[in-house]
Amino acid sequence: MACQSVAAVMDEQALLGLNPNADARYRQRAMAYFEQLKESQDAWEMCAEALAKGIYNDDHVKFFCFQVLEHQIKFRHAGLSAVQQQLIRETLMKWLQCQLMNGQPEKPFIRNKAAQVFALTFVMEYLTLWPKFFFDILSLVGLNPHGVDIYLRTLMAIDAEVVDRDILHSPEETRRNTLIKDTMREQCIPHLVESWFQILQTYQQSHPELTCQCLEVVGAFVSWIDLNLIANDRFVNLLLSQMSVEELREEACDCLYEIINKGMDPVDKTKLVESLCQVLQSAGFFNVEQEEDVDFLAKFSRLVNGMGQSLVLSWTKLAKSGNVKEAADTLQAVEAKVPLLLQLLVHEDDDISANIVGFCYEYLHVLKQLPQLTDQQKTNIEAIMLAVMKKLTYDDEYNFENEGEDEAMFVEYRKQLKMLLDRLAQVSPELLLEAVRRVFTNTMQNWQTAPFMEVEVAIRLLYMLGEALPASHGAHFSGDTTKTSALQDMMRTLVSCSVSSYQHSSVSLEFFETVVRYDKFFIVEPQHIPSVLMAFLDQRGLRNNSPKVRSRVAYLFSRFVKTLHKHMNAFIEDILTRIQDLLELAPPENGFPALLTSDDQLFMFETAGVLIVNGESPVERKQALMRSLLLPLMDAFRLLLAKLPQETEEERQAALADCLSHAVGFASRTSKAFSNKQTVKQCGCTEVYRDCMQTFLPALSCPVQRGVLRSSVRSFLHRMIICLEEEVLPFIPAASEHMLKDCEAKDLQEFIPLISQMTAKFKRQVSPFLQQIFMPLVLAIFEVLARPAEDNDQAAALEKQMLRRSYFTFIQTITGSGMNEVMANQGAENIERVVFTIIQGAVDFPDPIAQKTCFIILSKLVELWGGKDGMVGFPDFIYKHIVPACFLAPLKPTFDLSDAQTVLTLSECAVTLKMIHLKRGPEFIQFLQQEYLPSLQVSPEISQELCQVIQQPDVKVLKNYIKAFFQRAKL
Repeated sequence: MACQSVAAVMDEQALLGLNPNADARYRQRAMAYFEQLKESQDAWEMCAEALAKGIYNDDHVKFFCFQVLEHQIKFRHAGLSAVQQQLIRETLMKWLQCQLMNGQPEKPFIRNKAAQVFALTFVMEYLTLWPKFFFDILSLVGLNPHGVDIYLRTLMAIDAEVVDRDILHSPEETRRNTLIKDTMREQCIPHLVESWFQILQTYQQSHPELTCQCLEVVGAFVSWIDLNLIANDRFVNLLLSQMSVEELREEACDCLYEIINKGMDPVDKTKLVESLCQVLQSAGFFNVEQEEDVDFLAKFSRLVNGMGQSLVLSWTKLAKSGNVKEAADTLQAVEAKVPLLLQLLVHEDDDISANIVGFCYEYLHVLKQLPQLTDQQKTNIEAIMLAVMKKLTYDDEYNFENEGEDEAMFVEYRKQLKMLLDRLAQVSPELLLEAVRRVFTNTMQNWQTAPFMEVEVAIRLLYMLGEALPASHGAHFSGDTTKTSALQDMMRTLVSCSVSSYQHSSVSLEFFETVVRYDKFFIVEPQHIPSVLMAFLDQRGLRNNSPKVRSRVAYLFSRFVKTLHKHMNAFIEDILTRIQDLLELAPPENGFPALLTSDDQLFMFETAGVLIVNGESPVERKQALMRSLLLPLMDAFRLLLAKLPQETEEERQAALADCLSHAVGFASRTSKAFSNKQTVKQCGCTEVYRDCMQTFLPALSCPVQRGVLRSSVRSFLHRMIICLEEEVLPFIPAASEHMLKDCEAKDLQEFIPLISQMTAKFKRQVSPFLQQIFMPLVLAIFEVLARPAEDNDQAAALEKQMLRRSYFTFIQTITGSGMNEVMANQGAENIERVVFTIIQGAVDFPDPIAQKTCFIILSKLVELWGGKDGMVGFPDFIYKHIVPACFLAPLKPTFDLSDAQTVLTLSECAVTLKMIHLKRGPEFIQFLQQEYLPSLQVSPEISQELCQVIQQPDVKVLKNYIKAFFQRAKL
């Protein structure tokens, strides 16, 4: 076929659409053409011919042709005829031959795609049709640089297809890949290694990029080929010589790292690492301080880390197997690397330092296991401590006000250093405590003149001791006197040396974090509480210039007060006065930014509540203080609620609703201060919270912004059920009525837990109310569940599923609270309707969580109504509906007996059968044997076996049996 005729056959108009700048019409046409060529039996052959003959110069068309070819090989290879498979091989080799003759190589994206197609063909054909794949390619390309480039890219693509552990493969692909590797080891790996050696030797000066590619290939393949082919004098000397060539040294480093990482015998591994170290050291690579190229040093640090970790692993294996001499030699080899480790760990570039942390951590782990430490090892520990302390320090470039990627990386790096510090504490807590004390004391003596990063890290180290030297429940100031007196001295210095006045946000934050971490110190030395309270309350803390500090301090202050409120009686009213402006509801129309966000204010209201409730004031005073805290919220709420319906702008409405929601949230948060020892009633605060209820409940009938308002009022009611006890009950009927009006699935789903909470808490007291609301609530749920939804609307389907679960949980709460009458008094028709929904939930919806709840309900109903004096007609219902449900549900194809949640459902199903037997006795067994089980075609033997198990006293026997019963039934 002539070139022109091929060109004529390809759809030129469609090909125009391959250009990224083409308009949408052409691009659509190109996509359609691509699909057409992929699906056609032989149209792809045009693409093959276009590639083989180099018909098109347009890069996008070449890429397109390779994509079509790739699809055939990947998805249709088995269906191609022998001639077509041969055509693919010939196309690839002809295309490769063209590359050797071209003056300019193809663009990298085309070469990568070609390599992928070569690799896919290799995976499909190497074991059967093309065993000489590598031989053919190598004999064609020789040492032609364009050809070598494709060869190396192909090897990396083969690695991705066959070796890469990050890619998930099916068991069949894994077997095939293993077979490919075994065959390659037998047939061609030595030839490939020889080709790599030739490439590395030939091109290291003329084509450094090819040499780097080849080093990457060696690093990728070394993990699964015979190491002796690479770890020999000839090859290693070549790699070491490339460590001195600027363009090659980073790749050479990575390649050596992969060689070191290969799994092998511990003694051999030690020898390999040591011989490599000797050569590197004599070549001057250990003189880290003379090296200026940080990118290379980062790679070198990774290599040293690999060598160190390999030696530690060898030592662990040798020590475990009792190989004393070799273990001692290996430990000596590890120790010999510590000076280099320290140089890299303390390097000013954090990437270089971070790359050696793994080895450092492992080395400390080794020291932890030794029975006694030598003087040199103790010196090493101190040196590592000093390095960690130095590296924890912020640098000048750190941007505290606008933290970006570099800052995030430093925070991550600090976490790694913290792991080292924790490990140091395990190896030698005394040394760590002493080192931190020294640094801390020296810095605090002259904090006024020290740079912020030194002050911050000194306090940070004190803070980190809290986790490094653990104490149960934060009791750092009792027990071991050496530790407690050192920590106590440092805390005393921290709070009395005025460092809290340091003008830098990082120091301010670290000061408050540390004060709160060691809050138990103030129980031992309460005389320091007033000065620290002032720091919290003034421009050092809650009024700091930095919003980040203010926000964090609001949270830390609440923690500080919760721990130490008993020591604050004398200051309560003073504190409340000082924070009064921070407790104001920020009105939406105010353009000034508030000092604290509404989230921060939640902590402030909780703190105020804790101070009032736990103070030693008389009840009247507590009542007055709580009223003065909550009254401004109620006043603001009434004003804003009156404004909201008149507002026409959506955005302003939302702002007002948020503000209303915050007011409710703040009031709600104050109630967290109450406890069993200090109830609302005992503190005389019942009336003020009742006033809050009366103020907030009208929001439920507000016609706009219903979602936000209902949600906040509902949360408040949850809190009041806990705090106000039965005082809340008069408010519930009206609130419920409003919440059931015009509701969505989500509203109902969130309302049900409120009713369930009340039912569980008040039981009989709310029985009349529950009887009244039961059917309206159930009907509202039915109505929402019956609303039509789009088939593919997953969000609506999920909402309905969650509502269904909430509904069943509600019925479970009612039946489980001993309030039989709530359902019993709904009239026969309604009862039947509800119980049918429970049967339906147990059988028809493939949701094991809901099904389990349904079987719990059915079991309870059988217990309540299934006996001799139970509900009229219910025994009949048991036999007609509940017994079949116990068998039909597990027989459904969607009932997955290998799923843990479903097995729990099956257990409840067994409990239901057991309960029926308990209530109905031999009559039930007779029904199963004579009527129901025969209708399911269960053989008389198995039927008898099941009935015997049901009659056994232990329900566990039935639970185990029934699983096997349904597994057999499903075969």
